[in-house]
Amino acid sequence: MKEGKSGKQNQQQQQQLQQHQKDHLSPFKLAKLLDPEASWDKDQLGDVLHWIRQVVALVCGLLWGAIPLVGGIWIVLFLAISSGIVYGYYAMILKIDEEEYGGHGALLQEGLFASVTLFLLAWILVYSLAHF
Repeated sequence: MKEGKSGKQNQQQQQQLQQHQKDHLSPFKLAKLLDPEASWDKDQLGDVLHWIRQVVALVCGLLWGAIPLVGGIWIVLFLAISSGIVYGYYAMILKIDEEEYGGHGALLQEGLFASVTLFLLAWILVYSLAHF
C-alpha cells in the first residue's frame, strides 16, 4: 500500500515540477524575435538588444582586426553601424512604441558600453596577433 502512495506522490511532485518549469522557464522562441505582434517586457527587450550589439561588436572587431584597419574613424563607424542595427530592429522590425521602454535614448544605450569593450578587445587582439 505504501508503494502506491509513494508512486502517486512521486508522480504529483514531477507534475508540479514540470508545471513550475513551464510557468517560469518557458522556452524563448526565435519566431518572437521577428514578430511585430509579440509582447515584450522591458527586461526581455533589453536582453535582446544587448545580445544583438554583442554579436555586431564581435563581428566588426574580428573584421576590423583582420583587414587591418587603424584609426578612430572605425570606432565611430562601429558605433553608427551598431546603433543603426539596434534602431532598425526595434523601430522597423518590432515596431514597438519606444516611449513604453524609456525612449530612444534608453533603447539605444542598451548594451552599448559592453559592446564597445568587446569590439575593441576583438579588434586589438586580432590585429596584434595577425599583423605583428
